[in-house]
Amino acid sequence: MKPVIPQDEFLQRRKRVLEQLPDNVVALVAANQELTRSNDTEYPFRQNSYFHYLTGFNEPDAVLVLSTVSDHAGSTLYCQDKDPDAEVWHGLRLGYHNAPNALGIEQAFDIEEIDERLPETLNGAESVYLILGEDEELEHQVHQAMAYLRETEKRGNKVPHRIDDLRPLVDRMRQIKSAHELQVMQEAARISSDAFKRIMKFVQPGAYEYQLGAELHHEFAMNGALYPAYGMICGGGANACVLHYTDNRDQLHDGDLVLVDAGAEYQGYAADITRTFPVNGKFSDEQKLLYELVLKAQLAAFEKIKPGSDLNQATQAAARVINDGLTELEILTGDADENFEQQRWKKYFIHGLSHWLGLDVHDVGRYKDADNQPVKLEPGMVITVEPGIYISRESGADERWRGIGIRIEDDLVITEDGFQNMTASVPKTVEEIEAWMQKL
Repeated sequence: MKPVIPQDEFLQRRKRVLEQLPDNVVALVAANQELTRSNDTEYPFRQNSYFHYLTGFNEPDAVLVLSTVSDHAGSTLYCQDKDPDAEVWHGLRLGYHNAPNALGIEQAFDIEEIDERLPETLNGAESVYLILGEDEELEHQVHQAMAYLRETEKRGNKVPHRIDDLRPLVDRMRQIKSAHELQVMQEAARISSDAFKRIMKFVQPGAYEYQLGAELHHEFAMNGALYPAYGMICGGGANACVLHYTDNRDQLHDGDLVLVDAGAEYQGYAADITRTFPVNGKFSDEQKLLYELVLKAQLAAFEKIKPGSDLNQATQAAARVINDGLTELEILTGDADENFEQQRWKKYFIHGLSHWLGLDVHDVGRYKDADNQPVKLEPGMVITVEPGIYISRESGADERWRGIGIRIEDDLVITEDGFQNMTASVPKTVEEIEAWMQKL
């Protein structure tokens, strides 16, 4: 796969960080390390999202240093050295000698030298910026370097006064996607959408939840998305009422719905789709009533999605539809206005409507601003919209509704005049789903 995001974009991101940092500070961002799965085998490597965003470099055991200290301002990378013996077993490394030309870094050193060089890097800086909580080893190394500087202040060394969090600065940058990022996310959405259309034709009574997962994964991988963006949810029947159901091991039964929440990860970026559809290809009357209520709620939320609006407005619109519909169906008793005011609908619509989407499936970014007001939507933001209704077997609702869980989720890019639904090609209305599932 040819990378969609050019190396110059990563360079420009680092420049933007340096421009926004105060003078005389140092920022450090660590790559992920490989994690042992069992004995001497590792999990498939997935790069730290912050490190990926600023470098595009996909090797473990590396640290990016961004400095505004005058005598060594700019970017430095610490990474693994070339090692022919190791590379025979685990693949080629870039090597620190090649990093400046390949990545547009001013200078690079062997990762083995970071402990020795870090005190000099931090000496005289006013502050150290870290992605706090991301890498305990790097934080420990910084504290050790600061302790050394503190102990040697009589020699003229100067220890930084504090450690600050780099997240707010980079999170704001990550929240607005570039044209290249949106191109990658469109491809992740396309691959994921095709996978959903595939499983709608595959499913039948007697199949297993994990088989739907296998069909999804096959479609992802065959199109260059080697891994799912998160643990797939394939919940048949009452399993759909478990929000993060990932066992995916039960058999699918005639007359049940199946809720599938999945998305491909393509070149680091996630898609996130949910569809709920009948195992036998035909909605029952009760399933249809609840499904169309959830869809109506999603469409009501869509009407609020535009620049200058916010996710709270969309949530209230969707919640009002679900509240009034559940009251009309007598799943909620009493007055609709009182039910809405008392938020009784939350018994069945039990999660948030939306989240940011990007390098992480639950991507970074604030939902409220400094005045505790909802963040306004802006062009380039990417969100999910996913209303749902979940009536568990223990809910106390009338028997005919119990064990039904429904969620519908799409991925939206905020545009100058509204939004673009990147996952609109997946059948969604009752009529579309039933027709697609019956189509040969």
